[in-house]
Amino acid sequence: MTATSAPYPIGTPGVPWGDAERALWLSRQVRHRSYIEDVVRRVERLGERFDVAEYGQLSYPPDQYRLYAVRSRDWRDDLPVVLVTGGVHGYETSGVHGALQFLEERAADYAGRINLLVAPCVSPWAYERIHRWNANAIDPNRSFRENSPAEESAALMRLIAPLRGRFLVHVDLHETTDTDETEFRPALAARDGKTSEPDIIPDGFYLVDDTENPQPEFQRAIIEAVSKVTHIAPADEKGQIIGSDVVSPGVIHYAMRKLGLCAGITGARYTTTTEVYPDSPRATPEQCNAAQVTAACAAIDFALR
Repeated sequence: MTATSAPYPIGTPGVPWGDAERALWLSRQVRHRSYIEDVVRRVERLGERFDVAEYGQLSYPPDQYRLYAVRSRDWRDDLPVVLVTGGVHGYETSGVHGALQFLEERAADYAGRINLLVAPCVSPWAYERIHRWNANAIDPNRSFRENSPAEESAALMRLIAPLRGRFLVHVDLHETTDTDETEFRPALAARDGKTSEPDIIPDGFYLVDDTENPQPEFQRAIIEAVSKVTHIAPADEKGQIIGSDVVSPGVIHYAMRKLGLCAGITGARYTTTTEVYPDSPRATPEQCNAAQVTAACAAIDFALR
Protein backbone atom coordinates (compact mmCIF):
# COMPACT_ATOMS: atom_id res chain seq x y z
CA MET A 1 0.00 0.00 0.00
CA THR A 2 0.99 3.64 -0.41
CA ALA A 3 0.27 6.11 2.39
CA THR A 4 -0.73 9.74 1.97
CA SER A 5 1.03 12.59 3.76
CA ALA A 6 -0.81 14.19 6.67
CA PRO A 7 0.40 16.10 9.74
CA TYR A 8 0.92 13.87 12.75
CA PRO A 9 -1.54 14.86 15.52
CA ILE A 10 1.19 15.40 18.14
CA GLY A 11 3.82 18.12 18.01
CA THR A 12 4.66 21.02 15.73
CA PRO A 13 5.85 20.15 12.19
CA GLY A 14 9.61 20.55 11.93
CA VAL A 15 10.16 20.70 15.70
CA PRO A 16 11.41 17.64 17.61
CA TRP A 17 9.28 16.45 20.50
CA GLY A 18 10.02 17.55 24.03
CA ASP A 19 8.81 16.06 27.29
CA ALA A 20 5.28 17.43 26.85
CA GLU A 21 4.83 15.80 23.45
CA ARG A 22 6.21 12.49 24.64
CA ALA A 23 3.88 12.58 27.64
CA LEU A 24 0.91 13.32 25.40
CA TRP A 25 1.89 10.46 23.09
CA LEU A 26 2.21 8.08 26.06
CA SER A 27 -1.19 9.11 27.42
CA ARG A 28 -2.79 7.97 24.16
CA GLN A 29 -1.38 4.44 24.22
CA VAL A 30 -3.95 1.76 25.06
CA ARG A 31 -3.41 -1.85 26.13
CA HIS A 32 -5.08 -4.17 23.61
CA ARG A 33 -3.81 -7.60 24.64
CA SER A 34 -2.08 -9.43 27.48
CA TYR A 35 1.58 -10.37 27.55
CA ILE A 36 0.90 -12.65 30.51
CA GLU A 37 -1.88 -14.58 28.80
CA ASP A 38 -0.48 -14.64 25.26
CA VAL A 39 3.21 -15.14 25.95
CA VAL A 40 4.15 -15.92 29.54
CA ARG A 41 1.62 -18.74 29.93
CA ARG A 42 3.01 -20.45 26.81
CA VAL A 43 6.57 -19.94 27.98
CA GLU A 44 5.71 -21.51 31.33
CA ARG A 45 4.34 -24.59 29.58
CA LEU A 46 7.56 -24.84 27.59
CA GLY A 47 9.36 -25.21 30.92
CA GLU A 48 8.40 -28.87 30.82
CA ARG A 49 10.84 -29.44 27.94
CA PHE A 50 13.24 -26.50 27.98
CA ASP A 51 15.05 -24.36 30.50
CA VAL A 52 13.23 -21.05 31.04
CA ALA A 53 15.08 -18.10 32.53
CA GLU A 54 14.19 -14.54 33.42
CA TYR A 55 16.81 -12.27 31.85
CA GLY A 56 15.52 -8.86 32.85
CA GLN A 57 12.65 -6.74 34.09
CA LEU A 58 11.04 -3.63 32.67
CA SER A 59 9.39 -0.96 34.76
CA TYR A 60 6.96 1.39 33.05
CA PRO A 61 4.80 2.45 36.01
CA PRO A 62 2.28 1.23 36.80
CA ASP A 63 3.30 -1.73 34.62
CA GLN A 64 6.10 -4.21 35.33
CA TYR A 65 7.28 -6.88 32.90
CA ARG A 66 9.54 -9.89 33.30
CA LEU A 67 11.57 -10.82 30.24
CA TYR A 68 11.94 -14.52 29.48
CA ALA A 69 14.32 -16.60 27.41
CA VAL A 70 13.95 -20.28 26.56
CA ARG A 71 17.03 -22.44 26.04
CA SER A 72 17.98 -26.01 25.31
CA ARG A 73 17.85 -28.26 28.34
CA ASP A 74 20.63 -30.42 26.89
CA TRP A 75 23.05 -27.48 26.54
CA ARG A 76 26.54 -28.59 25.52
CA ASP A 77 29.63 -26.44 25.29
CA ASP A 78 30.80 -28.25 22.14
CA LEU A 79 27.71 -27.28 20.13
CA PRO A 80 27.11 -24.07 18.17
CA VAL A 81 24.56 -21.58 19.49
CA VAL A 82 21.46 -20.43 17.59
CA LEU A 83 19.51 -17.36 18.67
CA VAL A 84 15.90 -16.70 17.63
CA THR A 85 14.35 -13.39 18.67
CA GLY A 86 10.78 -12.17 18.30
CA GLY A 87 8.79 -9.14 19.34
CA VAL A 88 11.63 -6.63 19.22
CA HIS A 89 8.85 -4.54 17.74
CA GLY A 90 5.93 -5.56 19.90
CA TYR A 91 3.25 -4.86 17.29
CA GLU A 92 4.74 -7.40 14.87
CA THR A 93 2.55 -10.24 16.03
CA SER A 94 3.87 -13.19 14.04
CA GLY A 95 7.36 -12.48 15.30
CA VAL A 96 6.20 -13.31 18.83
CA HIS A 97 3.82 -16.13 17.96
CA GLY A 98 6.14 -17.54 15.32
CA ALA A 99 8.94 -17.80 17.88
CA LEU A 100 6.63 -19.55 20.33
CA GLN A 101 5.28 -21.87 17.65
CA PHE A 102 8.82 -22.75 16.61
CA LEU A 103 9.59 -23.71 20.21
CA GLU A 104 6.40 -25.72 20.58
CA GLU A 105 6.52 -27.59 17.27
CA ARG A 106 10.03 -27.69 15.78
CA ALA A 107 12.76 -26.83 18.27
CA ALA A 108 13.00 -30.40 19.58
CA ASP A 109 14.10 -31.50 16.09
CA TYR A 110 17.47 -29.87 16.76
CA ALA A 111 18.16 -31.37 20.17
CA GLY A 112 21.75 -32.57 20.42
CA ARG A 113 22.74 -30.63 17.27
CA ILE A 114 22.64 -27.02 18.48
CA ASN A 115 22.30 -25.00 21.64
CA LEU A 116 19.09 -23.06 21.13
CA LEU A 117 18.33 -19.71 22.79
CA VAL A 118 14.98 -18.01 22.09
CA ALA A 119 13.72 -14.63 23.33
CA PRO A 120 10.14 -14.72 22.03
CA CYS A 121 8.95 -11.26 23.13
CA VAL A 122 11.69 -8.71 23.58
CA SER A 123 9.27 -5.76 23.96
CA PRO A 124 6.25 -6.77 26.06
CA TRP A 125 4.97 -3.22 26.74
CA ALA A 126 4.81 -2.64 23.00
CA TYR A 127 3.31 -6.09 22.42
CA GLU A 128 0.36 -5.22 24.65
CA ARG A 129 -0.18 -1.86 22.96
CA ILE A 130 0.49 -3.08 19.42
CA HIS A 131 3.23 -0.50 19.05
CA ARG A 132 6.70 -0.16 17.56
CA TRP A 133 8.27 1.88 20.34
CA ASN A 134 8.65 1.35 24.06
CA ALA A 135 6.96 3.58 26.64
CA ASN A 136 9.69 6.21 26.24
CA ALA A 137 8.95 6.58 22.50
CA ILE A 138 12.21 4.78 21.68
CA ASP A 139 12.55 2.14 18.96
CA PRO A 140 14.35 -0.87 20.49
CA ASN A 141 15.43 -2.01 17.02
CA ARG A 142 17.53 1.08 16.52
CA SER A 143 19.00 0.83 20.01
CA PHE A 144 21.19 -2.28 20.08
CA ARG A 145 24.39 -0.43 20.93
CA GLU A 146 26.57 0.42 23.91
CA ASN A 147 24.76 2.47 26.56
CA SER A 148 21.46 1.70 24.88
CA PRO A 149 18.60 4.05 25.75
CA ALA A 150 16.16 1.13 25.44
CA GLU A 151 16.17 -1.28 28.39
CA GLU A 152 14.62 -3.97 26.15
CA SER A 153 17.71 -3.84 23.94
CA ALA A 154 20.17 -3.57 26.82
CA ALA A 155 18.65 -6.59 28.58
CA LEU A 156 18.93 -8.78 25.48
CA MET A 157 22.53 -7.70 24.92
CA ARG A 158 23.38 -8.64 28.51
CA LEU A 159 21.76 -12.03 27.97
CA ILE A 160 23.85 -12.92 24.93
CA ALA A 161 27.12 -11.26 25.99
CA PRO A 162 28.66 -14.40 27.59
CA LEU A 163 28.00 -16.32 24.36
CA ARG A 164 29.51 -13.93 21.83
CA GLY A 165 31.85 -15.77 19.51
CA ARG A 166 29.82 -18.98 19.78
CA PHE A 167 26.77 -18.03 17.73
CA LEU A 168 26.32 -19.74 14.38
CA VAL A 169 22.87 -18.35 13.50
CA HIS A 170 20.64 -15.47 14.57
CA VAL A 171 17.15 -15.17 13.11
CA ASP A 172 15.25 -12.03 14.14
CA LEU A 173 11.53 -12.33 13.38
CA HIS A 174 9.73 -9.18 12.18
CA GLU A 175 6.79 -7.89 10.14
CA THR A 176 6.27 -4.96 7.78
CA THR A 177 2.69 -3.72 8.18
CA ASP A 178 0.38 -1.12 6.70
CA THR A 179 0.62 0.76 9.99
CA ASP A 180 4.30 1.35 9.27
CA GLU A 181 3.06 3.93 6.77
CA THR A 182 -0.14 5.10 8.46
CA GLU A 183 1.24 5.47 12.00
CA PHE A 184 4.82 4.55 12.79
CA ARG A 185 6.82 6.39 10.13
CA PRO A 186 4.74 9.56 10.49
CA ALA A 187 5.18 9.34 14.27
CA LEU A 188 8.94 8.93 13.85
CA ALA A 189 9.14 11.97 11.59
CA ALA A 190 7.08 14.03 14.03
CA ARG A 191 9.14 12.90 17.02
CA ASP A 192 12.38 13.90 15.29
CA GLY A 193 11.09 17.12 13.71
CA LYS A 194 11.41 15.79 10.18
CA THR A 195 9.05 15.28 7.24
CA SER A 196 7.52 11.94 6.32
CA GLU A 197 7.51 10.88 2.69
CA PRO A 198 4.97 8.21 1.69
CA ASP A 199 6.39 4.88 0.61
CA ILE A 200 5.06 1.55 -0.62
CA ILE A 201 4.61 -1.38 1.74
CA PRO A 202 5.72 -4.55 -0.08
CA ASP A 203 3.11 -7.29 -0.44
CA GLY A 204 4.85 -10.42 0.74
CA PHE A 205 7.67 -11.94 2.74
CA TYR A 206 11.23 -10.65 2.44
CA LEU A 207 14.56 -10.82 4.26
CA VAL A 208 17.16 -8.30 5.39
CA ASP A 209 20.77 -9.47 5.06
CA ASP A 210 23.75 -7.73 6.68
CA THR A 211 25.67 -5.34 4.42
CA GLU A 212 28.86 -6.07 6.39
CA ASN A 213 28.43 -9.86 6.35
CA PRO A 214 26.34 -10.86 3.32
CA GLN A 215 25.37 -14.51 3.10
CA PRO A 216 23.48 -14.77 -0.22
CA GLU A 217 23.15 -18.55 -0.34
CA PHE A 218 21.83 -18.61 3.22
CA GLN A 219 19.21 -15.96 2.42
CA ARG A 220 18.20 -17.74 -0.79
CA ALA A 221 17.68 -21.01 1.08
CA ILE A 222 15.29 -19.30 3.48
CA ILE A 223 13.39 -17.57 0.68
CA GLU A 224 13.03 -20.88 -1.18
CA ALA A 225 11.63 -22.60 1.91
CA VAL A 226 9.24 -19.79 2.83
CA SER A 227 7.96 -19.47 -0.75
CA LYS A 228 6.21 -22.82 -0.20
CA VAL A 229 4.29 -21.28 2.72
CA THR A 230 3.51 -17.73 1.59
CA HIS A 231 4.34 -15.40 -1.29
CA ILE A 232 7.61 -13.49 -1.59
CA ALA A 233 7.53 -9.69 -1.93
CA PRO A 234 8.36 -8.44 -5.43
CA ALA A 235 10.66 -5.50 -6.10
CA ASP A 236 8.98 -2.19 -6.90
CA GLU A 237 9.45 -0.32 -10.17
CA LYS A 238 12.82 0.97 -8.91
CA GLY A 239 14.03 -2.56 -8.18
CA GLN A 240 13.75 -1.91 -4.46
CA ILE A 241 11.88 -2.97 -1.32
CA ILE A 242 11.21 -0.15 1.17
CA GLY A 243 13.89 1.99 -0.41
CA SER A 244 16.67 -0.63 -0.53
CA ASP A 245 17.93 -2.40 -3.63
CA VAL A 246 16.77 -5.99 -4.06
CA VAL A 247 19.96 -8.06 -4.34
CA SER A 248 18.14 -11.32 -5.05
CA PRO A 249 14.45 -12.24 -4.98
CA GLY A 250 13.04 -11.12 -1.63
CA VAL A 251 16.37 -10.01 -0.16
CA ILE A 252 17.71 -6.54 0.70
CA HIS A 253 20.71 -5.33 2.74
CA TYR A 254 20.97 -3.18 5.88
CA ALA A 255 24.07 -2.25 7.88
CA MET A 256 22.99 -4.14 10.99
CA ARG A 257 25.46 -2.88 13.60
CA LYS A 258 25.63 0.69 12.31
CA LEU A 259 21.83 0.98 12.53
CA GLY A 260 21.66 -0.63 15.98
CA LEU A 261 19.55 -3.54 14.75
CA CYS A 262 18.91 -6.68 16.76
CA ALA A 263 20.27 -8.97 14.04
CA GLY A 264 23.69 -7.36 14.47
CA ILE A 265 24.27 -8.20 18.14
CA THR A 266 25.69 -11.73 18.05
CA GLY A 267 28.51 -11.67 15.51
CA ALA A 268 27.03 -14.89 14.13
CA ARG A 269 28.17 -16.14 10.73
CA TYR A 270 24.57 -16.41 9.53
CA THR A 271 22.12 -13.64 10.40
CA THR A 272 18.82 -12.50 8.93
CA THR A 273 15.81 -10.37 9.73
CA THR A 274 12.54 -11.79 8.47
CA GLU A 275 9.76 -9.49 7.31
CA VAL A 276 6.23 -10.89 6.98
CA TYR A 277 3.33 -8.84 5.54
CA PRO A 278 0.29 -9.70 7.70
CA ASP A 279 -2.02 -7.20 5.97
CA SER A 280 -1.89 -8.97 2.63
CA PRO A 281 -5.21 -10.34 1.33
CA ARG A 282 -3.15 -13.36 0.30
CA ALA A 283 -1.91 -14.26 3.80
CA THR A 284 -3.63 -15.45 6.98
CA PRO A 285 -2.29 -15.11 10.53
CA GLU A 286 -1.60 -18.84 10.46
CA GLN A 287 0.48 -18.46 7.29
CA CYS A 288 2.41 -15.58 8.82
CA ASN A 289 3.29 -17.63 11.88
CA ALA A 290 4.17 -20.61 9.68
CA ALA A 291 6.43 -18.42 7.54
CA GLN A 292 8.38 -17.39 10.65
CA VAL A 293 8.73 -20.99 11.79
CA THR A 294 9.79 -22.10 8.33
CA ALA A 295 12.37 -19.31 8.13
CA ALA A 296 13.91 -20.29 11.45
CA CYS A 297 14.09 -23.96 10.47
CA ALA A 298 15.50 -23.22 7.02
CA ALA A 299 18.17 -20.99 8.56
CA ILE A 300 19.28 -23.67 11.01
CA ASP A 301 19.13 -26.43 8.40
CA PHE A 302 21.35 -24.45 6.03
CA ALA A 303 23.90 -23.64 8.71
CA LEU A 304 24.13 -27.28 9.79
CA ARG A 305 24.75 -28.67 6.30
